[in-house]
Amino acid sequence: MSVIETGSVELSFQRSGSGPPLLLIMGMSGTAMHWGEPFLEPLRAEFEVITYDHRGVGLSGRVEAPFTIADLAGDAAALLDALEVDSAHVLGISMGGMIAQELALARPKSIRTLAIGCTYCGGEGSSLTSQAVMEKLAGGMMSGELELALRSAWEANVSADFARDAGLYDAFRAIGLEHSVALAVIMEQMRAIAGHDTSERLSILQMPTLIIHGTEDQMLPVANAYVLQQRLPHARLEILEGVGHLFFWERPERSAELISEHALAHV
Repeated sequence: MSVIETGSVELSFQRSGSGPPLLLIMGMSGTAMHWGEPFLEPLRAEFEVITYDHRGVGLSGRVEAPFTIADLAGDAAALLDALEVDSAHVLGISMGGMIAQELALARPKSIRTLAIGCTYCGGEGSSLTSQAVMEKLAGGMMSGELELALRSAWEANVSADFARDAGLYDAFRAIGLEHSVALAVIMEQMRAIAGHDTSERLSILQMPTLIIHGTEDQMLPVANAYVLQQRLPHARLEILEGVGHLFFWERPERSAELISEHALAHV
């Protein structure tokens, strides 16, 4: 990872692969490492893939004050400017999908195509994480035991069948142990998510949009995908049966294929 000054905050980033630029925007408590090689590798064959860590994460600048999803979208826009990327295909997942919505609204000419996964827009019909899942996640995070926090996050973010694979959990655990995100940063991200609402503004977006969501998503229920489809005028919805929140972990090859087909159809 390299670090670049964006004007408002230093962001750690990586560029890899070749082709039209594809900006990947990670979700809450995630790092650039959480995209995973099984998902990234096929994308690099088609795109110059740009991944980065949000403010307060990894080598990126520290969080100095409360921030909003729109602020995080400003970070993404500033990163593209600093890298001299005039326009890019954009994928955002979970909180990153909310950031991608705000980025698209603020800088529509900077986005060639938009893909958003396991996310929501706020407003009527949208729903956040259930109380039971939040209590499980909070218990892990507030315990002070990183192992318990990682296990709780794993079980909340993937389907029950996928969670039982010990080898896959070991890969997730290794990333979390090496690249953990401070609890204070996660709490700020959660506060920003709680204030997110693009529901009444999305209808103005004209770029081709792909929505991906798993039916077993515990973090943001699949009903959110249908709300987004109704509000985005040029959206196609792809539902992944039996898949949890981290769809690109459970179906990396299929997820990369969907992103590539969507972007390359609108070069």
